[in-house]
Amino acid sequence: MASLLNGERAVVALFVGRVLFSLPLSLLPHGLALSLLAISALVLDVLADSSTTLLSQFNTRPGASSGILLGAVTLPTVMISKMIQLSRPFSLNQVAYQELESLTMQYWAISASSLSVLIFLCITIWCAPGNKPPPSLRSVWHAILTLSCIVLHTSVCCVTLGTSSLTSSEAALKLLWMLCHGLAVVKLIQHVFRTFPSCASIGEACLVASGLVLYFGDMLAYTIAKVSGFSIKSDMVQYGSKTNEINIIIQGLLLGLLLFPVVFKLVLRMWECSFSMAHSEVRTNNETWRSVIFFSSLGFIMIVIIPAWMQFVQDFHMHPFLWVLSFIFSEPLKRLSLCGYWVCVICVSVLRFYNISKNSKIERILLRKYYHLMAVLMFVPALIFQPEFLDLAFGAALAVFLALEIVRVWRIWPLGQFIHKFMSAFTDHRDSDLLIVSHFSLLLGCALPIWMSSGYNDRPLSPFSGILSLGIGDTMASVVGHKYGVLRWSKTGKKTIEGTAAGITSVLAACSVLLPLLASTGYIVTEHWISILVAGTVSGLLEAYTAQLDNAFIPLIFYSLLCL
Repeated sequence: MASLLNGERAVVALFVGRVLFSLPLSLLPHGLALSLLAISALVLDVLADSSTTLLSQFNTRPGASSGILLGAVTLPTVMISKMIQLSRPFSLNQVAYQELESLTMQYWAISASSLSVLIFLCITIWCAPGNKPPPSLRSVWHAILTLSCIVLHTSVCCVTLGTSSLTSSEAALKLLWMLCHGLAVVKLIQHVFRTFPSCASIGEACLVASGLVLYFGDMLAYTIAKVSGFSIKSDMVQYGSKTNEINIIIQGLLLGLLLFPVVFKLVLRMWECSFSMAHSEVRTNNETWRSVIFFSSLGFIMIVIIPAWMQFVQDFHMHPFLWVLSFIFSEPLKRLSLCGYWVCVICVSVLRFYNISKNSKIERILLRKYYHLMAVLMFVPALIFQPEFLDLAFGAALAVFLALEIVRVWRIWPLGQFIHKFMSAFTDHRDSDLLIVSHFSLLLGCALPIWMSSGYNDRPLSPFSGILSLGIGDTMASVVGHKYGVLRWSKTGKKTIEGTAAGITSVLAACSVLLPLLASTGYIVTEHWISILVAGTVSGLLEAYTAQLDNAFIPLIFYSLLCL
């Protein structure tokens, strides 16, 4: 029982239970599916952590638990929270049925992705060579319970989609779309562990792969609809808010950069083959030519190919980058001033902290928390006064981070080695030479709640979830826990009760300051302090107990609970 109810699993159970408790009657089938998914994920999580050999073929991040339960239920629970939030205005006829239906399809897609990962893990555990299931009664019950939950979840999904569809062909098309999501997520997880060994836990890989497939499945559906000439039903392909120019630009930039390494690797192999055949005697300038090919290919894809796709799926009436310039100069004083403010904060902070990291004995984990505070200084004013511009800025910043990481990983001359040396000054135990994820997780942790809050939002604190939980709560927990912490949550862990209490208290204090400020700027404040208290407590406890990448999970859980 002690191993079944460890700290992380107990917090996840509290998180899922809080969301299920808030379900309206119309969403009970979706809540049942989430419960079955959580039970099957819990069984696999316990089974995987009970023996290190069961999933030994996955080269996971050292020191991290499997994280199967947390990784499998986080995104489905976030989607249900969004559905609960949208069901309130829907009952008052304030939002269209299509908007709620599109969010429902998003939930079933992400739920099918998590279920496919669990099925894949079951097959890996019970059928892989050398991982024969032990013949104990406990293991047999584990297998029966997991299989039963998976079958029931699939049945609930099929029945719900079938009854909500007008025709059998529409229901079949939706189920096929769910199946494609699941297969794509499984293949992507296999690729992640093969390409980046020891860089992620299973739960982290599940979260990232499911999110990417869901996000870019939208792009694929729009492209298919344009190419084929027939319209795929909008509630199946339009995820979240209505598509606009900013969303298309962000999607195009990120997809282009994520697919670029595949293209560059292919081009590089072709060039090396022809080069070795024709000029095998001249290899001294190999790095220079490699760099030229890299930046030429990157420029061609980002300036020609990706903008062409953007204009294909969205009527820009001009080059998308020209549209970005016109968007910025539509309010030049506010947006250019904000850009100048960001540049000053970044330059001063990065130079200062980099010098401290080289010459000071301050622990690296505390040094990295200063960047969390920098995120508060940069993003809070922009989110209050220029939220649309902040959406675009987050996409541009993430694109820059991706490009720099690609340059670092490939060691592209002349910047690759310099970037690697610079970034290594701010890494922690969750990073490796192969892949540095800390800066990505911080940026995405702040950006995702803001992106997901576009469209209808009656909880004005929810876009601030990432900034509050990471920039304030996580920072105060680490600083206070390191300096004054005495009572530890566990004998082997480093997290202290004093640090967790400081993190939760600081988030609640920040909310008490932020709510009147939002009300004074025109926001209609509908937050309940009990919900804020529960959200802050659950996210604070997760930070104390989890061994996963907290920058990725905590903002999503805090956001989900604030939507209720």
